[in-house]
Amino acid sequence: MKATQQSCKRLIVGISGASGIVYGIEALRQLRVLGIETHLVVSKSAMLTLSQETALSYAELCAQAHVHYPNTDVGAAIASGSYRTLGMLVAPCSIRSLSEIASGVTASLLSRAADVVLKERRRLVLMVRETPLHAGHLQSMLQASQMGAVIMPPVPSFYDKPASLEQMVRQTVGRALDLFGLEADIHRWGEE
Repeated sequence: MKATQQSCKRLIVGISGASGIVYGIEALRQLRVLGIETHLVVSKSAMLTLSQETALSYAELCAQAHVHYPNTDVGAAIASGSYRTLGMLVAPCSIRSLSEIASGVTASLLSRAADVVLKERRRLVLMVRETPLHAGHLQSMLQASQMGAVIMPPVPSFYDKPASLEQMVRQTVGRALDLFGLEADIHRWGEE
């Protein structure tokens, strides 16, 4: 019996060059715990951010995913709609990546995979990291949202009284994974 979209246990994780690469790293960690197969694509700018914000090498980052692709590999499995996934999380999502996705001009595997997710009517969650925002940024967010993307800036919650930056990141990523119907182990409002 062939797997259906509902039983598919694959998620694409895109990491673009915005500050906040810890969100992508935490997403890979939580998805592994949840038993979700991860397909990682990292932009060229994200490799620079990786070196500035963490002690991880690119190889160590890629080792956290089940499968990884060069951002130039536009013939990768995740560039095709026939390759089933739950969707794609871009964490963090730079304004450049957002703009490529919103315009439909796919200059890389990251933006091509996001475009495929949208055309197949799968879930695309963009953790946009930029502030302050000008009208062009907001217009790109609106366009992406109108195409079916979920715009989820990584805004921390404080009701769970986070004791560390890691706890704030874990909670925010868990909320993003909620959008795919995945049950992350996070504190939830109104639950003990």
